[in-house]
Amino acid sequence: MTRTLHTTPTFQLRLALNRDVVIGPGKADLLERINQTGSISAAGRSLKMSYKKAWHLIETMNNHFPSPLVSTSSGGNERGGAHLTELGQQVLAHYRALEKQLSPEHSADAQALLALMDTR
Repeated sequence: MTRTLHTTPTFQLRLALNRDVVIGPGKADLLERINQTGSISAAGRSLKMSYKKAWHLIETMNNHFPSPLVSTSSGGNERGGAHLTELGQQVLAHYRALEKQLSPEHSADAQALLALMDTR
């Protein structure tokens, strides 16, 4: 039997409703990049995803909250852009806090679960 090369396991937090992932690692990264760049296209490029894919992820998130997480304005480079709404900032902050709570550095349960794995 050939063993595969083991890498360090990670935990990934996903909030799912029905068949949609409302927010997960990729969507949180997209929100963070939009917040940093002020642009959906720049955020998508930095994550190696198309503008269409970025918009699809944003629309999926927006459909599950009472108001949009990302606000856009048209007008080209001088007046246009995108930014997180107050709700978007809150969603991202809570997601990142939960991620931190699940990390092995901060969670005894995560450490215990990883200790039970066969990591030879």
